[in-house]
Amino acid sequence: MSDATRLMPEGFERGPVQGANLIGEVTEALHRWLLDGFQAQGIAPPRIEEDLSFVPKDREEVVYVYMYRVARNESLMNVKKWRASTLSRATSNEIDEDLLFERPPLFLHLYYLLSVHSRFRSEAERLMGFTLMRLNEATHLVYRPRRYQLPDGKTLDSAGRPWSADAEGDVEMEKVSLALVDDLTVGDAINFFTINEAPYRPFVTYRAMCAMRGSMVAGPPTRVTTRPAHPWMAKPPPTTRPSGRMPQGVSGGGPASEEVPESPGMPQIGPEGFGHRTLDEPSDSED
Repeated sequence: MSDATRLMPEGFERGPVQGANLIGEVTEALHRWLLDGFQAQGIAPPRIEEDLSFVPKDREEVVYVYMYRVARNESLMNVKKWRASTLSRATSNEIDEDLLFERPPLFLHLYYLLSVHSRFRSEAERLMGFTLMRLNEATHLVYRPRRYQLPDGKTLDSAGRPWSADAEGDVEMEKVSLALVDDLTVGDAINFFTINEAPYRPFVTYRAMCAMRGSMVAGPPTRVTTRPAHPWMAKPPPTTRPSGRMPQGVSGGGPASEEVPESPGMPQIGPEGFGHRTLDEPSDSED
């Protein structure tokens, strides 16, 4: 397919991709949440490390945060059709004005392996316990007004106002939740440590739920029209007699004195079918 066929139709303009950096932002938010928790308790924060093969020196304590899997959220799947953005209701007052279109977000599960290291085993267990309690308080790793990047370069919130991290009122919020899950077996974890040439350490797994949004498209609204109803649709033929029994000609009905009035069928739209037969036509295999 040539690049010319990938261009937007005349009168439409595509903006930048909005959610490309979301996965990295979730990881950074996880790091910051852990460090802020240690500082709030007056404890010297450990080193946050993403490389499982890193070996600390002396008595340095380390919390390893390793994202090992990205999966689609099967519970929140949507079709990929373009739809009018929620921002259109806040920015468009007339039907003839340009609308903002977007595809449904890509709902993802991000899986993290968290492990700890300390010179003494008891200190590593204490570090693991504090990490578990700190992440148990993380109702949302990311909680901020949703940011919309328009094709003309503007950045707005869902209310159509200039975007601000401290926006208040009835605005749509972007949320990334975190949950402790049992996603890896001990054998799977050993494989991760072995591949990275790292010693086996106690570990837990967490799942972050996020929604990645693509680019927005600005363009004129699309008018959708429907064909007028066919005459036979206005008054469907009777399917039962006054007695409640099905008349002749209806599936399951026996002989009857009155017959169902014939109604014109719908006009053929598109090519005629092939390779099929009606139900009352005998098959070739029958004698």
